[in-house]
Amino acid sequence: MKNLSVRSFVIIGMLSSLAFIFMLIKFPIPPFPPYLTVDFSDIPALIAALILGPTAGILVELFKNILDYLTSGSPTGIPIGNMSNFIAGVLFILPTYIVYKQLKAKWGLMVSLTIGTLFMAVFMSILNYIAILPAYIAFGGWEPMSTVALRKIVVLSVLPFNIIKGLIVAAVFLLVYKRLSNWLNKQAAYKKA
Repeated sequence: MKNLSVRSFVIIGMLSSLAFIFMLIKFPIPPFPPYLTVDFSDIPALIAALILGPTAGILVELFKNILDYLTSGSPTGIPIGNMSNFIAGVLFILPTYIVYKQLKAKWGLMVSLTIGTLFMAVFMSILNYIAILPAYIAFGGWEPMSTVALRKIVVLSVLPFNIIKGLIVAAVFLLVYKRLSNWLNKQAAYKKA
């Protein structure tokens, strides 16, 4: 946090606002349950991480979810969905950032996005089984279900959905990155100077 300048906070604020807007535009993927939706709000967080570092990406993820909760609320009164979205975003951008910085090659971004997708999908499946889905059952008025039914939802819905969502977001990010690469490189160079 100490290393972030006023300019960095302005960029984080702008990217958080953009991420919040992208978060409002979401769509389901049949045949998955309708509460599993795709949005492109992780793209501004990835941009923030690549030009300003992982703290900036995490802040964008945090601020977009706070904005979403303040404007949309939560049917449960507890921001389970926003906490889940925040965790998923962080689990996606951090491995992507770390692997990309290690590889430092043109093809490295594609590899790092794939690793970020798989990392997020696996860990979100575990978290859905252990905490997120049980929280929806406890606080969201969902019907109680057995551990077998819970496992089935995670394996047949949550895991494949998160892989598909991650690959869709990664593909769109690669298109955006290609268009913005000169600007992103200038911003990253400015941060180092």
